[in-house]
Amino acid sequence: MNEDNLHPTVREFKAFLQKHPKLIEEVRKSGQSWQDYYEKWVLLGEEDPFWEPYKEENNTEKNKKKGGQKQSEIVGQLLKLTENIDLNKVQKQAEQLSTTLSTVQEVLGQFKDTKGLPKASMNQNQRFNWFRD
Repeated sequence: MNEDNLHPTVREFKAFLQKHPKLIEEVRKSGQSWQDYYEKWVLLGEEDPFWEPYKEENNTEKNKKKGGQKQSEIVGQLLKLTENIDLNKVQKQAEQLSTTLSTVQEVLGQFKDTKGLPKASMNQNQRFNWFRD
């Protein structure tokens, strides 16, 4: 049947269905007739709360929900990770790293001396230190 030959309310109902794709799925799954839903649409109107479950969410609402879920998942994972962190161990490891880097700098300075290159004077204050006060 040609779209132009349809009654105006039928065309409006078809446009309504495009905004409510979940309703199309429901009718196909349940096997109910389109006539039942058309009659409800005529009696209740488009703005009735009955149609809310069938509405299509717009993309921004979907993205907000997904983004909110992802952010809450990430925050939850971070909190779980921080519960298991021993800050004293982290500080000791950072100090060990600082000491190791200082030692490497000293060794590199010694290699410069043996090659005859001028050595940059490295006193205690110039060493790399992660935890300076």
